[in-house]
Amino acid sequence: MQSWPGPAIPKLPGRGLPLRLYDTATAQVRPTAPGDTARMYVCGITPYDATHLGHAATYLAFDLVNRVWRDGGHDVHFVENITDIDDPLLERAARDHEDWMVLGMRETALFREDMTALRIVPPQDYIGAVESIDEAAALIVALVDAGVAYRLEDGTGDVYYDVSRSQRFGYESRLDSEAMLGFFAERGGDPDRAGKRNRLDPHLWRGPRPGEPFWESAVGPGRPGWHIECTAIALNRLGMSFDVQGGGSDLLFPHHEMSAAHGESVTGQWPFARHYVHAGMIALDGAKMSKSRGNLVFVSRLRGEKVDPMAIRAALLAGHYREDRPWTASLLDEARARLARWREAVALDAGPDAGLLLDAVRRQLADDLDTVNALSSVDRWATEALSRRGRDPGAPQLVRDTVDALLGIALSR
Repeated sequence: MQSWPGPAIPKLPGRGLPLRLYDTATAQVRPTAPGDTARMYVCGITPYDATHLGHAATYLAFDLVNRVWRDGGHDVHFVENITDIDDPLLERAARDHEDWMVLGMRETALFREDMTALRIVPPQDYIGAVESIDEAAALIVALVDAGVAYRLEDGTGDVYYDVSRSQRFGYESRLDSEAMLGFFAERGGDPDRAGKRNRLDPHLWRGPRPGEPFWESAVGPGRPGWHIECTAIALNRLGMSFDVQGGGSDLLFPHHEMSAAHGESVTGQWPFARHYVHAGMIALDGAKMSKSRGNLVFVSRLRGEKVDPMAIRAALLAGHYREDRPWTASLLDEARARLARWREAVALDAGPDAGLLLDAVRRQLADDLDTVNALSSVDRWATEALSRRGRDPGAPQLVRDTVDALLGIALSR
């Protein structure tokens, strides 16, 4: 799968601080401790609609992780999937009387454009579900051979994972069984499917159905489930115990819990990831933005209305990445005004000491991506600069580079 072009990232003087992130599994802000190469997997979209601001907020959060690691001297191996075959895609294509492949390709292309406009550093490996079917199938065969997955006896060819065979099932989400069942039913699970051993057992493989696409594989004809797709893609490119498994908070259960269980069961190793990191939801009119609700603000639509993508980025960074937060017209207006002040300040011939600002932004982002205070720090520098309180001729350029490299906001017009 083709990724998107990456932005040029300025090289800053010195070196950034070690990154500390909130880990959902331990409910603590803990240091990340990558080696020379930091390894991160972020779950991608199912391309049956355009990129909305909830998606954008999630990918911005992990873009900051990427940037802070790079500033700290690490190479970053970033992997992202795209679920270009799944029930929601087929359902939308059927509803709109459209070929599912054409729909998926069109929305994937639009997603790339949105990520480019928002200056998201692209993944080194951008992998579609379709191109990784053989990988998922091989993993399913291994799980069946290990006795932790089973075929239904109803002739469908469906295969399920047996959650009772997981040694630590539930450690990541820390949910009780009632909450798990609720989320499982709400988020694509089938707790009442006849023939399953456990109501929480997730689909690994869907046998062929009339009118649905399928592929021949080591499992037989069919297509993989959602969770095993991510497990296979991550394992085959990052290996076990990679540094960060990321996504929106709505992926915590069942998706991330199941993906981790699959990986740990097939390898016999633990943990699947060293940090499980989840971004909060963006709400509109008091409800989480989601395709099922239809209350979406699309990045592409804002761009079509000539909204500066850097204003979109600044507006989303004005709240902490882990918080559920609303999107409002005033939030975008405030971001536009903030960008105008910053741009005016960095256009000056001189300004206050920018080294102090660089240190502050590094310290704030290293503390669980504290963008709220990082943006406030830049505000204070801009206020001082516009008050003509500084005489350092190199300060405006260093601020421009700091905001670009660490926050991903380009201050050129």
